[in-house]
Amino acid sequence: MKHIKILHLDSNHPQMMEQLQQLGFTNDEDYTSSKEEIEHKIADYHGIIIRSRFKIDKHFIDKATNLQFIARVGAGLESIDCDYATSKNISLIAAPEGNRNAVGEHTLALLLSLLNKLNRANNQVKSGQWIREGNRGYELDGKTIGIIGYGNMGKSFAKKLRGFDIRVLCYDILPNVGDANAKQVSLQELQQNADVLSLHIPSTTATDKMVNTAFINQFSKPIWLLNTSRGTNLVTADLVTALKLGKVLGAGLDVLEYEKMSFENLFTDEQKPDALNYLLTAENVLLTPHIAGWTFESHQKLAQTIVDKIKVLYQIPTDIKAQNAVVTGIGAIMFESENPAILRNWYQEHLGLPVNDYGATFWWTDNHNKKCSTTWSPIAIQKSENSTSATSFKKQFTINFRVTNLILLIEQLRQKNVTIEGEMQEFEYGKFASIIDIEGNKVELWEPIDSVFE
Repeated sequence: MKHIKILHLDSNHPQMMEQLQQLGFTNDEDYTSSKEEIEHKIADYHGIIIRSRFKIDKHFIDKATNLQFIARVGAGLESIDCDYATSKNISLIAAPEGNRNAVGEHTLALLLSLLNKLNRANNQVKSGQWIREGNRGYELDGKTIGIIGYGNMGKSFAKKLRGFDIRVLCYDILPNVGDANAKQVSLQELQQNADVLSLHIPSTTATDKMVNTAFINQFSKPIWLLNTSRGTNLVTADLVTALKLGKVLGAGLDVLEYEKMSFENLFTDEQKPDALNYLLTAENVLLTPHIAGWTFESHQKLAQTIVDKIKVLYQIPTDIKAQNAVVTGIGAIMFESENPAILRNWYQEHLGLPVNDYGATFWWTDNHNKKCSTTWSPIAIQKSENSTSATSFKKQFTINFRVTNLILLIEQLRQKNVTIEGEMQEFEYGKFASIIDIEGNKVELWEPIDSVFE
């Protein structure tokens, strides 16, 4: 890959540079030049790796006459003119898999801190005050959590909530993205039932200033509001009004409407907006500086995700797992049933199947004498009221295939324009993703952790 030159416009975890160099790419760094200065030399490069230093617009892309890919070390691509880049056959790479776990954990931390008034209590104790009744908190159990945007970040947050006795609802513009951790509902149903609203949506024309006074007033009861997505999705002045009126009981904000593109500075103007001044002093508001996905672990994961996707782009197999991102067996046969529990018991009584809450697990060994499992699983009939998507699967059964490297396989399938249904999910028993075959059948792919079934 010596002929492929990559320009790194932001510093990242050193393993990114190390691995790309080992793969034979030529890597140059420029962390200080202006956008105009970069434009003068960008025609020399085939790839760009950037975080959020500046916008990559039509003018910049026109200067990048040899560009083959733009990789953003982050979850979204809103700082890039994606349509124009795609029209120029430039591949776009993002890394939401790299920091979704960090965002899920941070969102939960904001919520628990708000409910239990930890920030205020901490400040009071450190200032010599010992106030117990004034810091009486609320328990999360029994509440309904509403998640808007059920992709990588929303699913990660829902997964973190599994240990609580709560109800989790999700709303997304895509159909059939709900899972075992969250029930997908209409926006109206979510607003009718939610005690907590958590935003996990990208920055688009549709989401810009989406959460405003009218939106908040559609909730049937006062809510706790969390935003770890983008600051422009929420009108700060309207949030302040809702806080003063008690429509919002408290807010945890990792992002702010006033952020600069680089995310490095906030208070560059002497005159702060009144709404921001209110947030800075409100005891029921928690603010963090866009760090939800900014952990030591995610720093490394983001870099590795970008490297892995560049390998896929250039079809570089670098290890045995990468060379064998293929199906290795049947993971499960799942089919719809009017009453799965009764059906499972029937099979146990009459055919002796060793059933559990999922179905029945059959054990076998592969060619390397590794212990593997296949599951027979009747599932409840799932009805979607508003699904008109052409990607919705047609059949009442789903075949689950075991695979060796799901992340790599999904990237390869995406390059071949195979329809990917929803986002990849991770559980204690492995990674899952779904695709749609050419006849409309849903096919589930599973990178298993068989040991959890033993």
